[in-house]
Amino acid sequence: MSTVNGKNEQKGFVLWMTGLSGAGKTTLAVMLEKELKARGLRVERLDGDIVREGLTSDLGFSKEDRDKNIERVTFVAKLLSRNDVATICSFISPYQATRHMVRREVTNFVECYVEVPLEEAIRRDVKGLYKKALAGQIPNFTGVSDPYEPPENPEIVVNTAELSEAECVQAVLSDLSQAGLI
Repeated sequence: MSTVNGKNEQKGFVLWMTGLSGAGKTTLAVMLEKELKARGLRVERLDGDIVREGLTSDLGFSKEDRDKNIERVTFVAKLLSRNDVATICSFISPYQATRHMVRREVTNFVECYVEVPLEEAIRRDVKGLYKKALAGQIPNFTGVSDPYEPPENPEIVVNTAELSEAECVQAVLSDLSQAGLI
């Protein structure tokens, strides 16, 4: 956040949190949203599960539908970020090409890889999705029957198997601060 004429001027940005199901993206996004709002920033949070209830409820989980899901979210994130809103997006977004498209489209894109070993994500399995996917009951499941392409050069990496939620949040806040976005 910069200061102009004695006033704090918020910069819009998109914090794009990507990682496997169960990595902790939503948990961290909620905590970050709360912290940024407490600091007086305008913040919106776009989350995979919430967006699929409304904006993209007509889409499935094929590669084409996943790409369309991210295209729609990108449009919303673009509007928010260019209007100086801190936008936290938490989506598996498994394909590098799609994330590169988001980077090109939005203001101040910051890719945050919420890293977790697949074995840990399976162990957590809070929604029971991995169990179903491993049993063949869910097709096109990222990390099991569909690929996840880790980011090549993310601005931020937090490993939720090695760091606590609070440590992850502090690391993200520190990096956003160093980038001059908060």
